[in-house]
Amino acid sequence: MATVTPWEVEGKIDYGKLMKEFGLQPFTNLPKKFLEQPLFRRGLVFAQRDFSRIAEAIENKKPFVMMTGLMPSGKFHFGHKMVADQMIFYQELGAKIYLTVADIEAYNSRNPNMKELRDVAIEEYLTNYVALGLDLKKCDFYFQSKRSVDGKKSNAYYSLANMLARHATFNEFKAIYGEISPGKMVSALLQAADMLHPQLSEFEGKALPVVVPVGSDQDPHLRLARDVSQRIKEFNFMQLSSTYHIFLPGLKGGKMSSSDPTSYIALTDIPEEAALKIKKYAFSGGQATLEEHRKKGGNPEVDVAFQMLRYGLEPDDKKLEQISRDYKSGKLLSGELKQIAIEKVTEFLKEHQKKRKEAQKAVQKFVESKGI
Repeated sequence: MATVTPWEVEGKIDYGKLMKEFGLQPFTNLPKKFLEQPLFRRGLVFAQRDFSRIAEAIENKKPFVMMTGLMPSGKFHFGHKMVADQMIFYQELGAKIYLTVADIEAYNSRNPNMKELRDVAIEEYLTNYVALGLDLKKCDFYFQSKRSVDGKKSNAYYSLANMLARHATFNEFKAIYGEISPGKMVSALLQAADMLHPQLSEFEGKALPVVVPVGSDQDPHLRLARDVSQRIKEFNFMQLSSTYHIFLPGLKGGKMSSSDPTSYIALTDIPEEAALKIKKYAFSGGQATLEEHRKKGGNPEVDVAFQMLRYGLEPDDKKLEQISRDYKSGKLLSGELKQIAIEKVTEFLKEHQKKRKEAQKAVQKFVESKGI
Protein backbone atom coordinates (compact mmCIF):
# COMPACT_ATOMS: atom_id res chain seq x y z
CA MET A 1 0.00 0.00 0.00
CA ALA A 2 1.36 3.44 -0.97
CA THR A 3 1.70 6.38 1.40
CA VAL A 4 1.45 9.76 -0.33
CA THR A 5 1.63 12.87 1.88
CA PRO A 6 3.58 16.17 1.65
CA TRP A 7 6.10 14.74 4.13
CA GLU A 8 6.34 11.10 3.08
CA VAL A 9 6.08 9.08 -0.15
CA GLU A 10 6.42 5.31 0.10
CA GLY A 11 5.34 2.27 -1.89
CA LYS A 12 4.13 1.85 -5.48
CA ILE A 13 1.84 4.71 -6.51
CA ASP A 14 -1.31 3.97 -8.53
CA TYR A 15 -1.71 7.25 -10.44
CA GLY A 16 -5.11 6.28 -11.88
CA LYS A 17 -6.40 5.68 -8.35
CA LEU A 18 -4.89 8.99 -7.17
CA MET A 19 -6.71 10.83 -9.96
CA LYS A 20 -10.04 9.42 -8.76
CA GLU A 21 -9.29 10.01 -5.06
CA PHE A 22 -8.09 13.60 -5.56
CA GLY A 23 -10.60 14.49 -8.31
CA LEU A 24 -7.89 15.25 -10.89
CA GLN A 25 -8.61 15.52 -14.61
CA PRO A 26 -6.61 14.46 -17.69
CA PHE A 27 -5.40 17.19 -20.07
CA THR A 28 -7.61 18.21 -22.98
CA ASN A 29 -6.94 20.73 -25.79
CA LEU A 30 -3.42 21.68 -24.72
CA PRO A 31 -1.85 24.49 -26.76
CA LYS A 32 0.46 23.11 -29.48
CA LYS A 33 3.53 24.56 -27.77
CA PHE A 34 3.12 21.96 -25.00
CA LEU A 35 4.03 19.22 -27.47
CA GLU A 36 7.53 20.75 -27.57
CA GLN A 37 8.03 19.86 -23.91
CA PRO A 38 8.86 16.13 -23.39
CA LEU A 39 7.24 15.96 -19.92
CA PHE A 40 3.86 16.99 -21.36
CA ARG A 41 4.26 15.21 -24.70
CA ARG A 42 5.09 11.89 -23.00
CA GLY A 43 2.33 12.13 -20.39
CA LEU A 44 4.74 12.52 -17.46
CA VAL A 45 2.79 15.62 -16.46
CA PHE A 46 -0.39 13.59 -16.40
CA ALA A 47 -3.23 15.46 -14.70
CA GLN A 48 -4.58 18.91 -13.90
CA ARG A 49 -7.13 21.04 -12.12
CA ASP A 50 -8.60 24.12 -13.82
CA PHE A 51 -5.79 24.26 -16.37
CA SER A 52 -8.04 25.69 -19.10
CA ARG A 53 -7.56 29.26 -17.80
CA ILE A 54 -3.76 28.86 -18.09
CA ALA A 55 -4.09 27.50 -21.64
CA GLU A 56 -6.37 30.43 -22.45
CA ALA A 57 -3.90 32.97 -21.04
CA ILE A 58 -1.09 31.44 -23.13
CA GLU A 59 -3.18 31.37 -26.32
CA ASN A 60 -4.31 34.99 -25.83
CA LYS A 61 -0.89 36.22 -24.59
CA LYS A 62 -2.44 37.37 -21.29
CA PRO A 63 -0.45 37.62 -18.02
CA PHE A 64 -0.28 34.57 -15.77
CA VAL A 65 1.91 33.33 -12.93
CA MET A 66 3.61 30.03 -12.32
CA MET A 67 4.17 29.59 -8.59
CA THR A 68 6.41 26.90 -7.14
CA GLY A 69 8.46 26.25 -4.04
CA LEU A 70 11.61 24.40 -3.13
CA MET A 71 12.39 22.43 0.01
CA PRO A 72 16.02 23.28 0.83
CA SER A 73 17.08 19.84 1.99
CA GLY A 74 19.97 17.96 0.44
CA LYS A 75 21.38 17.98 -3.06
CA PHE A 76 19.55 19.14 -6.18
CA HIS A 77 19.01 15.96 -8.22
CA PHE A 78 17.30 14.78 -11.41
CA GLY A 79 14.01 14.36 -9.54
CA HIS A 80 14.02 18.10 -8.76
CA LYS A 81 14.90 18.93 -12.37
CA MET A 82 11.33 18.04 -13.44
CA VAL A 83 9.86 21.14 -11.81
CA ALA A 84 12.79 23.28 -12.98
CA ASP A 85 12.15 22.19 -16.58
CA GLN A 86 8.48 23.18 -16.23
CA MET A 87 9.38 26.50 -14.62
CA ILE A 88 11.70 27.43 -17.50
CA PHE A 89 9.14 26.23 -20.06
CA TYR A 90 6.37 28.40 -18.52
CA GLN A 91 8.73 31.36 -18.36
CA GLU A 92 9.36 30.97 -22.12
CA LEU A 93 5.56 30.98 -22.60
CA GLY A 94 5.33 34.37 -20.84
CA ALA A 95 4.71 33.44 -17.19
CA LYS A 96 6.07 35.44 -14.31
CA ILE A 97 7.66 32.97 -11.89
CA TYR A 98 7.07 33.15 -8.14
CA LEU A 99 9.63 30.92 -6.46
CA THR A 100 9.61 30.45 -2.70
CA VAL A 101 12.11 28.73 -0.45
CA ALA A 102 9.98 26.77 2.02
CA ASP A 103 12.46 27.38 4.85
CA ILE A 104 9.73 27.75 7.49
CA GLU A 105 8.28 24.37 6.49
CA ALA A 106 11.78 22.86 6.44
CA TYR A 107 12.52 24.36 9.88
CA ASN A 108 9.29 22.90 11.30
CA SER A 109 9.59 19.47 9.73
CA ARG A 110 13.23 18.74 8.83
CA ASN A 111 16.12 21.00 9.78
CA PRO A 112 16.19 23.75 12.47
CA ASN A 113 19.38 25.35 11.09
CA MET A 114 18.14 28.42 9.17
CA LYS A 115 21.59 29.41 7.86
CA GLU A 116 22.10 25.94 6.43
CA LEU A 117 18.67 26.08 4.78
CA ARG A 118 19.51 29.45 3.20
CA ASP A 119 22.89 28.25 1.89
CA VAL A 120 21.41 25.07 0.37
CA ALA A 121 18.59 27.06 -1.30
CA ILE A 122 21.03 29.45 -2.98
CA GLU A 123 24.06 27.24 -3.69
CA GLU A 124 22.19 24.10 -4.72
CA TYR A 125 18.74 25.09 -5.96
CA LEU A 126 18.86 28.64 -7.29
CA THR A 127 22.26 28.14 -8.93
CA ASN A 128 21.06 24.98 -10.70
CA TYR A 129 17.83 26.69 -11.81
CA VAL A 130 19.81 29.51 -13.42
CA ALA A 131 22.24 27.05 -15.06
CA LEU A 132 19.22 25.20 -16.50
CA GLY A 133 17.91 28.44 -18.00
CA LEU A 134 15.84 30.34 -15.41
CA ASP A 135 15.79 34.11 -16.10
CA LEU A 136 16.05 35.86 -12.72
CA LYS A 137 14.74 39.12 -14.22
CA LYS A 138 11.32 37.49 -14.70
CA CYS A 139 11.31 35.73 -11.36
CA ASP A 140 10.22 36.76 -7.84
CA PHE A 141 12.49 34.63 -5.63
CA TYR A 142 12.00 34.81 -1.86
CA PHE A 143 12.23 32.96 1.46
CA GLN A 144 9.10 32.22 3.51
CA SER A 145 10.98 33.60 6.53
CA LYS A 146 11.78 36.90 4.79
CA ARG A 147 9.20 37.71 2.12
CA SER A 148 10.48 41.09 1.01
CA VAL A 149 12.55 44.11 2.02
CA ASP A 150 9.49 46.12 0.87
CA GLY A 151 7.40 46.44 4.05
CA LYS A 152 4.05 46.76 2.25
CA LYS A 153 4.63 43.55 0.29
CA SER A 154 5.89 41.68 3.32
CA ASN A 155 2.95 42.79 5.47
CA ALA A 156 0.43 41.80 2.79
CA TYR A 157 1.91 38.30 2.49
CA TYR A 158 2.06 37.55 6.24
CA SER A 159 -1.35 39.13 6.88
CA LEU A 160 -2.87 36.88 4.23
CA ALA A 161 -1.32 33.75 5.80
CA ASN A 162 -2.80 34.71 9.18
CA MET A 163 -6.21 35.72 7.81
CA LEU A 164 -6.53 32.38 5.98
CA ALA A 165 -6.46 30.61 9.37
CA ARG A 166 -9.99 31.90 10.04
CA HIS A 167 -11.27 30.05 6.98
CA ALA A 168 -9.90 26.57 7.78
CA THR A 169 -10.94 24.20 10.56
CA PHE A 170 -8.95 21.71 12.60
CA ASN A 171 -11.17 18.88 11.31
CA GLU A 172 -10.44 19.97 7.76
CA PHE A 173 -6.69 19.86 8.44
CA LYS A 174 -7.05 16.35 9.86
CA ALA A 175 -9.15 15.23 6.87
CA ILE A 176 -6.64 16.61 4.36
CA TYR A 177 -3.35 15.81 6.09
CA GLY A 178 -4.13 12.99 8.52
CA GLU A 179 -1.82 13.42 11.51
CA ILE A 180 -1.27 17.14 12.09
CA SER A 181 0.92 19.31 14.34
CA PRO A 182 1.00 23.10 14.97
CA GLY A 183 4.15 23.33 12.83
CA LYS A 184 2.45 21.58 9.91
CA MET A 185 -0.62 23.83 10.24
CA VAL A 186 1.54 26.97 10.13
CA SER A 187 3.43 25.60 7.11
CA ALA A 188 0.20 24.73 5.26
CA LEU A 189 -1.29 28.22 5.77
CA LEU A 190 1.97 29.84 4.69
CA GLN A 191 1.98 27.65 1.58
CA ALA A 192 -1.60 28.72 0.82
CA ALA A 193 -0.41 32.35 1.06
CA ASP A 194 2.50 31.50 -1.27
CA MET A 195 0.06 30.28 -3.93
CA LEU A 196 -2.50 33.07 -3.53
CA HIS A 197 -0.50 36.23 -2.79
CA PRO A 198 0.59 36.93 -6.42
CA GLN A 199 -3.03 38.08 -6.92
CA LEU A 200 -2.85 40.73 -4.17
CA SER A 201 -2.77 44.43 -5.10
CA GLU A 202 0.76 44.71 -3.63
CA PHE A 203 2.07 42.10 -6.11
CA GLU A 204 0.52 41.53 -9.58
CA GLY A 205 -2.28 43.94 -8.67
CA LYS A 206 -5.25 41.85 -9.81
CA ALA A 207 -6.83 38.42 -9.86
CA LEU A 208 -5.06 36.44 -12.58
CA PRO A 209 -4.43 32.78 -13.44
CA VAL A 210 -1.83 31.06 -11.25
CA VAL A 211 -0.58 27.55 -12.04
CA VAL A 212 1.18 25.42 -9.42
CA PRO A 213 2.97 22.32 -10.80
CA VAL A 214 3.39 19.61 -8.17
CA GLY A 215 3.95 15.95 -7.55
CA SER A 216 0.82 14.25 -6.22
CA ASP A 217 2.34 14.25 -2.69
CA GLN A 218 1.85 18.03 -2.53
CA ASP A 219 -1.84 17.99 -3.51
CA PRO A 220 -3.09 18.38 0.11
CA HIS A 221 -1.53 21.88 0.13
CA LEU A 222 -3.36 22.66 -3.14
CA ARG A 223 -6.71 21.41 -1.85
CA LEU A 224 -6.48 23.55 1.28
CA ALA A 225 -5.40 26.67 -0.65
CA ARG A 226 -8.15 26.22 -3.24
CA ASP A 227 -10.81 25.76 -0.55
CA VAL A 228 -9.83 28.73 1.64
CA SER A 229 -9.31 31.01 -1.37
CA GLN A 230 -13.02 30.81 -2.19
CA ARG A 231 -14.15 31.39 1.42
CA ILE A 232 -12.17 34.53 2.18
CA LYS A 233 -14.37 37.38 0.98
CA GLU A 234 -11.88 40.23 1.55
CA PHE A 235 -10.15 39.23 -1.69
CA ASN A 236 -11.48 38.22 -5.08
CA PHE A 237 -9.09 35.34 -5.79
CA MET A 238 -9.23 33.51 -9.11
CA GLN A 239 -9.25 29.77 -8.40
CA LEU A 240 -5.79 28.20 -8.54
CA SER A 241 -4.80 25.90 -11.39
CA SER A 242 -2.48 22.95 -10.84
CA THR A 243 -0.69 20.19 -12.73
CA TYR A 244 0.62 16.84 -11.47
CA HIS A 245 3.66 14.89 -12.57
CA ILE A 246 4.73 11.28 -12.20
CA PHE A 247 7.80 10.93 -9.99
CA LEU A 248 11.07 10.00 -11.65
CA PRO A 249 11.99 6.76 -9.83
CA GLY A 250 15.07 6.65 -7.64
CA LEU A 251 18.05 4.65 -8.89
CA LYS A 252 17.02 1.65 -6.78
CA GLY A 253 13.31 2.05 -7.64
CA GLY A 254 10.74 3.94 -5.51
CA LYS A 255 11.00 7.71 -4.99
CA MET A 256 14.32 9.52 -4.95
CA SER A 257 15.32 10.45 -1.43
CA SER A 258 17.55 13.44 -0.66
CA SER A 259 18.79 11.57 2.42
CA ASP A 260 20.09 8.60 0.36
CA PRO A 261 22.85 9.61 -2.13
CA THR A 262 22.70 6.15 -3.75
CA SER A 263 19.07 6.79 -4.80
CA TYR A 264 19.79 9.81 -7.02
CA ILE A 265 22.20 11.55 -9.36
CA ALA A 266 22.87 15.12 -8.25
CA LEU A 267 23.52 17.80 -10.84
CA THR A 268 26.84 18.45 -9.09
CA ASP A 269 27.98 14.79 -9.22
CA ILE A 270 31.07 14.39 -11.38
CA PRO A 271 30.28 12.32 -14.51
CA GLU A 272 32.45 9.39 -13.34
CA GLU A 273 30.55 9.23 -10.04
CA ALA A 274 27.20 9.36 -11.87
CA ALA A 275 28.31 6.54 -14.22
CA LEU A 276 29.32 4.41 -11.23
CA LYS A 277 25.96 5.00 -9.53
CA ILE A 278 24.06 3.95 -12.68
CA LYS A 279 26.18 0.80 -13.10
CA LYS A 280 25.97 -0.17 -9.45
CA TYR A 281 22.51 0.94 -8.29
CA ALA A 282 20.17 1.57 -11.25
CA PHE A 283 17.32 -0.94 -11.04
CA SER A 284 17.20 -3.10 -14.16
CA GLY A 285 14.15 -4.33 -16.02
CA GLY A 286 16.23 -7.09 -17.63
CA GLN A 287 16.09 -10.84 -17.07
CA ALA A 288 18.30 -12.82 -14.67
CA THR A 289 20.46 -14.42 -17.39
CA LEU A 290 21.66 -13.41 -20.84
CA GLU A 291 19.88 -16.38 -22.44
CA GLU A 292 16.61 -15.54 -20.69
CA HIS A 293 16.89 -11.85 -21.64
CA ARG A 294 17.45 -12.67 -25.32
CA LYS A 295 14.39 -14.92 -25.19
CA LYS A 296 11.94 -12.86 -23.08
CA GLY A 297 13.28 -9.30 -23.38
CA GLY A 298 13.38 -6.54 -20.75
CA ASN A 299 10.75 -4.29 -19.20
CA PRO A 300 11.48 -0.59 -19.89
CA GLU A 301 8.60 0.50 -17.62
CA VAL A 302 10.54 -0.50 -14.49
CA ASP A 303 14.06 -0.02 -15.84
CA VAL A 304 15.54 3.11 -14.24
CA ALA A 305 18.09 3.74 -17.03
CA PHE A 306 15.27 3.78 -19.57
CA GLN A 307 13.13 6.04 -17.37
CA MET A 308 15.96 8.57 -17.16
CA LEU A 309 16.00 8.70 -20.96
CA ARG A 310 12.20 9.01 -21.02
CA TYR A 311 12.22 11.94 -18.59
CA GLY A 312 14.19 14.05 -21.05
CA LEU A 313 17.74 12.76 -21.43
CA GLU A 314 16.67 11.39 -24.82
CA PRO A 315 14.59 14.19 -26.39
CA ASP A 316 13.93 12.33 -29.67
CA ASP A 317 10.72 10.27 -29.39
CA LYS A 318 11.64 8.00 -32.33
CA LYS A 319 15.01 7.11 -30.80
CA LEU A 320 13.37 6.49 -27.43
CA GLU A 321 10.76 4.21 -29.04
CA GLN A 322 13.50 2.26 -30.86
CA ILE A 323 15.41 1.75 -27.59
CA SER A 324 12.18 0.54 -25.96
CA ARG A 325 11.46 -1.92 -28.80
CA ASP A 326 15.02 -3.27 -28.80
CA TYR A 327 14.94 -3.76 -25.04
CA LYS A 328 11.55 -5.49 -25.05
CA SER A 329 12.69 -7.83 -27.84
CA GLY A 330 15.88 -8.81 -26.02
CA LYS A 331 18.09 -7.31 -28.74
CA LEU A 332 19.32 -4.60 -26.30
CA LEU A 333 20.86 -5.84 -23.05
CA SER A 334 20.52 -4.17 -19.63
CA GLY A 335 24.22 -3.27 -19.57
CA GLU A 336 23.92 -1.70 -23.02
CA LEU A 337 20.87 0.31 -21.95
CA LYS A 338 22.74 1.52 -18.86
CA GLN A 339 25.63 2.55 -21.13
CA ILE A 340 23.26 4.67 -23.27
CA ALA A 341 21.99 6.39 -20.10
CA ILE A 342 25.57 6.88 -18.83
CA GLU A 343 26.61 8.57 -22.09
CA LYS A 344 23.59 10.90 -21.98
CA VAL A 345 24.09 11.74 -18.29
CA THR A 346 27.84 12.35 -18.84
CA GLU A 347 27.15 14.71 -21.75
CA PHE A 348 24.48 16.56 -19.76
CA LEU A 349 26.55 16.91 -16.56
CA LYS A 350 29.67 18.19 -18.35
CA GLU A 351 27.66 20.90 -20.13
CA HIS A 352 25.55 21.75 -17.07
CA GLN A 353 28.51 22.09 -14.74
CA LYS A 354 30.14 24.61 -17.11
CA LYS A 355 26.90 26.60 -17.01
CA ARG A 356 26.82 26.32 -13.21
CA LYS A 357 30.10 28.23 -12.94
CA GLU A 358 28.56 31.12 -14.89
CA ALA A 359 25.30 30.82 -12.93
CA GLN A 360 27.16 31.15 -9.60
CA LYS A 361 28.32 34.66 -10.56
CA ALA A 362 24.81 35.70 -11.70
CA VAL A 363 23.22 34.32 -8.51
CA GLN A 364 25.78 36.08 -6.29
CA LYS A 365 25.00 39.43 -7.95
CA PHE A 366 21.25 38.77 -7.71
CA VAL A 367 21.39 37.87 -3.99
CA GLU A 368 23.48 40.95 -3.17
CA SER A 369 21.25 43.31 -5.20
CA LYS A 370 18.07 41.99 -3.56
CA GLY A 371 19.47 41.96 -0.02
CA ILE A 372 18.38 38.33 0.38
